[in-house]
Amino acid sequence: MATTPHVDNKRYQGLIVSIALFLSLIGALLAFTFYTSNLLERNTALIDQTNQVANSAQAVIKDLFDLDSSYGEDTKSPHIQRVLSRLEQNTALITSSMTAIEQGGTITDAEGNTYDLPNIDSKAQANVAAANEQWQALEPKIQTYLKDADNVMVPSADALTQAVEQAKTSSLFINDSLDNLTKDVFNSAERQATTIRLIQVLGVAAIFTYFLIFVFFFVRRLRETDAEAFAARRETQEIMQTVNTGLFLLDKDLNIGQQHSRALNDIIGADRLAGENFTNVLRGRISDKDLKTTQQFIEQLYNPRVKEKLVDSLNPLHKVMLHNTAGSKALNNRFLDFKFSRVYDNKDIARILVNVNDVSDAVYLEQRLEKERSQNDMQIEMLTTILNVNPKIINEFITNTQMHIEKMNNILKNPGSSQYELEGKLKAIYREMHSLKGEASALKLHSFTKIASDAEDKLHALQNQGQLSGNDFLPLAVHLDDLLSLSNTIATLGERINRSAPAPAPAATQATNVPTPLAADNDIVKNSVSKTVVTESQAANHSIGSIDTYGGQDIDLDGDAEDDRLSFYKDFAKDIATRQGKQVQLKSNTLTQADIPAHLAKPIKEISIQLLRNAVVHGIETPSTRHSAGKAAVGTIDLEVKDNGSDFTLMVQDDGQGINYDGIRTKLSKEGRFSAEEANQLSQGDLLKQLFSSGFSTKEHADEDGGRGVGLDIIKAQVKDYDGKLNVNSELGQMTRFVITLPKA
Repeated sequence: MATTPHVDNKRYQGLIVSIALFLSLIGALLAFTFYTSNLLERNTALIDQTNQVANSAQAVIKDLFDLDSSYGEDTKSPHIQRVLSRLEQNTALITSSMTAIEQGGTITDAEGNTYDLPNIDSKAQANVAAANEQWQALEPKIQTYLKDADNVMVPSADALTQAVEQAKTSSLFINDSLDNLTKDVFNSAERQATTIRLIQVLGVAAIFTYFLIFVFFFVRRLRETDAEAFAARRETQEIMQTVNTGLFLLDKDLNIGQQHSRALNDIIGADRLAGENFTNVLRGRISDKDLKTTQQFIEQLYNPRVKEKLVDSLNPLHKVMLHNTAGSKALNNRFLDFKFSRVYDNKDIARILVNVNDVSDAVYLEQRLEKERSQNDMQIEMLTTILNVNPKIINEFITNTQMHIEKMNNILKNPGSSQYELEGKLKAIYREMHSLKGEASALKLHSFTKIASDAEDKLHALQNQGQLSGNDFLPLAVHLDDLLSLSNTIATLGERINRSAPAPAPAATQATNVPTPLAADNDIVKNSVSKTVVTESQAANHSIGSIDTYGGQDIDLDGDAEDDRLSFYKDFAKDIATRQGKQVQLKSNTLTQADIPAHLAKPIKEISIQLLRNAVVHGIETPSTRHSAGKAAVGTIDLEVKDNGSDFTLMVQDDGQGINYDGIRTKLSKEGRFSAEEANQLSQGDLLKQLFSSGFSTKEHADEDGGRGVGLDIIKAQVKDYDGKLNVNSELGQMTRFVITLPKA
């Protein structure tokens, strides 16, 4: 939408030329008037000068007659001196004036004003020549007389007599010639004045006529332009009224222009938008962070050095959720997509054109499709796990999951108001959730693990929150419901595929016996209904050969369970090592031979999972670190189980970096649990107690495999619940060994 100034130049070119011509006519008339005024002034000066010459000539003749009649009077008398002086002045004036009149020279009047006399025509020249001829005959005789007129020693009577006689002869001719000259000059000036007035009248008439023509065409053009503008405005209004998208302009101050599409009010959900500040319209409806980013984004759009395509990829309002506010026309929250384009004036960025669309339906469709894709991926993931893991392990996982969920349900349901009781509930739920996540991660159930990890994030936030309330636990119920639903799905799939090894009753059936947490106040966890996520036809597409087929080989589901358990632990350790960038091998000489009592199978499995994860994450070093320490790149973990008759012993040992007690002191001081001085005074036993406390971890950043400080807390709780013993032995840089003893009774 660039503005082209060439179009404007063509549009106003005729107007500019017309005005220039009009001003030129006025200027020419003014110049002509000035010239004619100067000419008339010169003609007036010429008439005055001829009259003055005639008067001076009369004065000369009169003075000569006066001197002649007063001859013999003392030449020094005031009367004679005054007459002689006047005669001399008039004689000089006539001589100079006659020359100026004849040649068009310059004269100066008595007041000192200077005038340029105009050139006279031939008739006037003849009169001037006749008068000058008579004056040339008289003037020398006057000069001869004046030469010795005031000298008593020289007689001047003869010179005076000659001058008087010549004056009697020349005065008549001089007066007639000067009168004729005056008449000729006056007539000439009158003719010029008439011509000037005629030209001025014609000029004014022409200018006035041109002005009328100019106004007529200008008004007509103006009406045509107004009609075009009105038609353009009407078309623009029709477009703005009809278009289904929101269109408006933004200036540098982020003010919305006066014109915008009618749909914009409905899309934004506001009655008045014209002239409003864009940030005020969005404030409270998007996050403060997005609002600040939007301001910076539009500032960059006004920066000519920033490419528009480059900055467009940083658009913070691409499919942004616009929250509903009080007084808004919008009925609910909607997703809007804002697109920004520069509007140029020549090469300058004049405005920003904003196009906004309501893309809620498209976004909700994308979310629904994404959810369906996630569900499909989850189903395939679960199906893959079921097909590749011993059914007994799957059944154990389902049973344990339901037990963990039921236990968390009961914890949530138990009353508690004091901070101590709420913190205890939080730690207990954290342990159950972490154990559940560990088993899901071991089975590579990533969807299950993701839900548990999200729940752990909320639990971790509550752990760092400080002050707790009962309402803080309400959001956890959603995660429990999701986990229960996934557990039901796994149970259903397992039951459909492995009918020869029946799975426990579907969780939906058992869930009816699971107490709803905080039942007195809120129905947090609703009884989930078991859903068949993968149909029989879909399951058939995965080439399930027979219900006894496992990994392509016919297996004895009971006889090889221990071997499968070892493979389960090996795969679990290997997966964690891969995510952590490490290499490990798990060894066990007793796991496949041990007969673990049924009531100890669950705690030993949970403790084994936590210890294996701890060994890989915190014990085993990266290959480069091990190489620098002179170790093999592949770390070794030993897992041994021993039946001692009255009790059962579980040992997990790694050849990793050992427990760094100084590192524990540093982390305790850094987290503010102890001062640096207090941390330095702690014994190794005290440091181990802190290592087993809830929420403490030496890992800097938490991830799926560790860093939340819950794994060792789970082990401590399990050992305590089963009245067992826990022994830790470690050598820095060499190894760490955990020995768990659980009584059979």
